[in-house]
Amino acid sequence: MTKISEAKLTKGKIIPQLIKLTLPMILGMLGMVIFNLTDTYFIGKLGANQLAALSFTFPVVLIINSFTQGIGIGTTSIISKYIGARKNNKVKKIATDSLILGLIISVLVFILGSLTIRPLFSILGASGVILNYIEEYMTIWYFGSFMVVIPMIGNNIIRSLGDTKIPGLIMGLSALINVILDPMLIFGYGPLPILGIKGAAIATVLARAITTLTAISILYFRENIIYFSKFKLKDTFKSWKQIIYIGIPNSLVQMALPLSSAIITKILATYGPNVVAGFGVATKIEFFAMSFIMALNSVIGPFIGQNLGSKLFKRVNKGLKFGELFSLITGFILAIILSTFAKNIAALFNQNPEVIKTVTSYLLIVSFTYGLQGILKIDSTILNVLNKPIQAALLIFSQTFLIYLPLALVGSHLIGVSGIFIALSISYLISGFLAHLIVQKNFNLYKKNSLKKVS
Repeated sequence: MTKISEAKLTKGKIIPQLIKLTLPMILGMLGMVIFNLTDTYFIGKLGANQLAALSFTFPVVLIINSFTQGIGIGTTSIISKYIGARKNNKVKKIATDSLILGLIISVLVFILGSLTIRPLFSILGASGVILNYIEEYMTIWYFGSFMVVIPMIGNNIIRSLGDTKIPGLIMGLSALINVILDPMLIFGYGPLPILGIKGAAIATVLARAITTLTAISILYFRENIIYFSKFKLKDTFKSWKQIIYIGIPNSLVQMALPLSSAIITKILATYGPNVVAGFGVATKIEFFAMSFIMALNSVIGPFIGQNLGSKLFKRVNKGLKFGELFSLITGFILAIILSTFAKNIAALFNQNPEVIKTVTSYLLIVSFTYGLQGILKIDSTILNVLNKPIQAALLIFSQTFLIYLPLALVGSHLIGVSGIFIALSISYLISGFLAHLIVQKNFNLYKKNSLKKVS
């Protein structure tokens, strides 16, 4: 069993340690992106209508995932600081109560989601046969929502302990199972029937079921971190209050992207289903590209949290600077690669000229601000650990609703589809610089207040 009191992330050389933590998560993140790209690839073989249907589901699935991820990150922020402060009982209590909260969330998602499929996606602009395909897919996805929610929270708990290998393996295992099951269930290999887009949804649920069992087993048997002895509802409510204080604003932060994506999808729907399909492909390629930066983002929170809990402020500052520099360098490399091979990458998913044109335009314009997008995400995570979730939420909402969407409406009117993508780049450019300044200010203030308490 892992000794929680060790607070492993408070010792050792910082940059090698962060790289060591990030590498398994890169594989895990790539696995999850491959998971999504596999669905996109095989559903794209069914036709443009099925691909457009999947693109319509993407913002809604992201909103649910984002809410869950917000709860997970809130849990990580609290647990990592308790580990740094050597408060082991509180670590176990928060971990257990966060999983109970996740179970409640998954039940609500199933009930509310199943009842609102057709009206919700009609509002987003779907109609006719595309709406039918969406209903086939989301009916199954909502049924298996428990398998999406629990491992997200579980993996965040494991990462907060300083273990990134297991979460990386869990995510990679999920992707592998999905890669195997997708073509079998979509196209009906051997004795299996041809299920089409339903098959992709079933493959997703089955793959997630394996990862759910794995994550729960690790937390219960190896880490011994889940326990229900001396259970008191009053204490559980206190835990939920702590989690929700950071988790809800952070969930709103996480939701900003899919919410804006839903609005942009509705705008793009006026240009036709092929443009919507192209946008869906482009955003999934972006998820693949950004997985390197997001892998670091997934470990920077536990690292900062454990060191804040131990009041090791020099380590916090060095970790913060490394995260931002890593994002800028990685973002630049990605931009060069994607802008050079944009058309070839787009053609892998669909041969429709309009789909390829949309994907290519997106990658040529947006990829050069990936570094600043990464800084925005990393610094938002750090703000949550610094117990400033409201500022993190305001930062992301400003990027999305005060800069991106207004400029996208103007850009769409003046330039067309490219104008929407230019607006996104401008929003990342401005908000990335703002994020850097805000985090520096709040870290210095946190450090000053902590030193005052000690003296």
